[in-house]
Amino acid sequence: MHNNSRSESYAAAGVDITAGYKAVELMKKHIARTRNEGCLDDVGGFGGCFGLPVQGMEEPVLVSGTDGCGTKVKLAILMDKHDTIGIDAVAMCVNDIICCGARPLFFLDYIACGKNVPEKIAQIVSGVAEGCVQSGAALIGGETAEHPGLMPVEDYDLAGFAVGLVDKKKIIDNKRMQAGDAVIALASTGIHSNGFSLCRKVFDIDQNPPSLYVPREELQGKTVAEALLTPTRIYVKSILALLKEVDVKGISHITGGGFYENIPRSIPDGLGAKIDKSAVRVLPIFDLIMKEGNIPERDMYNTYNMGVGMSVVVPAAEVETALKILRDNGEDAYVIGEIIASDEKVIL
Repeated sequence: MHNNSRSESYAAAGVDITAGYKAVELMKKHIARTRNEGCLDDVGGFGGCFGLPVQGMEEPVLVSGTDGCGTKVKLAILMDKHDTIGIDAVAMCVNDIICCGARPLFFLDYIACGKNVPEKIAQIVSGVAEGCVQSGAALIGGETAEHPGLMPVEDYDLAGFAVGLVDKKKIIDNKRMQAGDAVIALASTGIHSNGFSLCRKVFDIDQNPPSLYVPREELQGKTVAEALLTPTRIYVKSILALLKEVDVKGISHITGGGFYENIPRSIPDGLGAKIDKSAVRVLPIFDLIMKEGNIPERDMYNTYNMGVGMSVVVPAAEVETALKILRDNGEDAYVIGEIIASDEKVIL
């Protein structure tokens, strides 16, 4: 298809367009794993086409989200491990749109790199595809852009966006939330994709990368690198199962800003979330960050998820049903608090 497409002048300037064609060929097998009922064509055109599955909906609403992986990408580059960072890119988008009750339909990625190494790009996309499989979204397109002179040859950045669908009457908008409702935690897998600039400072990652690879007793024998690069958990399928049987009144994706910024986003005025801090199952990596960086506990809860990747508000009478559904779908779910009448959004 691209046999005649080759520019020696462009290659001399640092951009090899044939590397882009090779990367696309290498990633096609990964993309094929993500196809769902809405996919209409193959990757390689100018736009990704998708048929909306609106059957049975009274008023279909599209919900979109976009994000990247932050400086977690720097760690992937240092470790030369590129096959999981794509999961993070997808997770940061689909975990956001599921908070509205929207089922993810499709995802597109954007990779900017200093030099297009097709095998590396294919590894990155393999992670994106895995994230799409975990969330049920189709990977219907994307872009890889070489930026010689703007980025070092070994560097890259990864971002993307997702689009989901929900019937308007089923949008989770917190209007029915009331005092006495329960707050359920869904456990995280670790740092997820926020707060890595602080992690890099605490562990002196940029100046002392060998420290990343020393097994730590506090991490049950894992290295700091392994703990930090653990992919973000994707909660989509568990939440979709929950929505079928439980009256979910609010969902928060705990990302940058931690408890103090994210939990309030799902709580209406006049109500607050009273969190039992002793109930939070803090993961070892957060204890290590707090100790080695001498970070105040409040700053930790205002930066990291602390072991809670998502919080869900349900009626007190439906707590046991909700916990069973979530646990049956692989989540470590437990109650961490309740909704109370308060002008303060989060009480820790």
